[in-house]
Amino acid sequence: MSNSHLMTATNDNKPEATSFIKDFLALIKIGIVNSNLITTFTGIWLAFQFTNQNFLQELDLLFYTLFGAALIIAGSGAMNNYIDRDIDPVMSRTKSRPTVTGRFTPTAVLITSLTFLVVGEILLFMASTSAGVWGLAGIISYVVLYSMWSKRKHVSNTVVGSISGAIPPLIGWAAVEPGLSLGALALFLIMFVWQPPHFYALAMKRTEEYRAAGIPMLPVVKGFERTKRSMLLWVLVLFPLPFLLMELGIVFILLATALNIGWLLLAIKGFRAQDDLKWASRMFVYSLNYMTILFVSMIIFSMFI
Repeated sequence: MSNSHLMTATNDNKPEATSFIKDFLALIKIGIVNSNLITTFTGIWLAFQFTNQNFLQELDLLFYTLFGAALIIAGSGAMNNYIDRDIDPVMSRTKSRPTVTGRFTPTAVLITSLTFLVVGEILLFMASTSAGVWGLAGIISYVVLYSMWSKRKHVSNTVVGSISGAIPPLIGWAAVEPGLSLGALALFLIMFVWQPPHFYALAMKRTEEYRAAGIPMLPVVKGFERTKRSMLLWVLVLFPLPFLLMELGIVFILLATALNIGWLLLAIKGFRAQDDLKWASRMFVYSLNYMTILFVSMIIFSMFI
């Protein structure tokens, strides 16, 4: 009897531990951390290549930058969960967050967030003063300008939120070349312009949830037709941006342009779509593939500079 009870307790601990890890990763928004680390790495990698430096001789810089960026992004994500714990229960996408289920107390979330932000910033400043400053800019733009100010008040919240999402490649670049250059600006602009059509597609899929939570997303306030027009315009703005990275060669420019044409054609199809939500899902998936292919290709083509 006693052995059987012990066995049950042992088996129960494993799911408990797994659940804790899952909840913790949800708290720090691990998906956003991972995707932003790709753009941070791209920034640091291109800066190494464009300035003819060998990254193998700067592995400490690589560590400070990537680990520091990961911590401030995770800390900002946790802070967003802390701020949004009153509206998250309304949305099915967010109602299982650990701040809603009670898995983590608000105090624990706040302490975790602030600890990550402080340690992350220390690491970024160890990489370079410029990287640390851009890290602070990212934190302020996401936590203050987006989460605390624009998200609940303004239909332009997605555009405001795009500022913070475009800063990670600048952090990476600034660690190597504190003064930045045209390449860094190109990465910032590509990331900034990519985000509205990406998030508008998600917002269309979750329109009723955002409406219930009182979040003034574009599809909620202006409707689907206006959202489709905005997405089309943002995709068009992407077309000239790869040309700021001419150093990566003509094959990269052709690839980036082909990706832009594909996204444009899909955006145009939206005006004839019979199922808006199905089309929005396709736009969302395309945007994810677009970003992955584009940034991985930047890393690859930069090796041939």
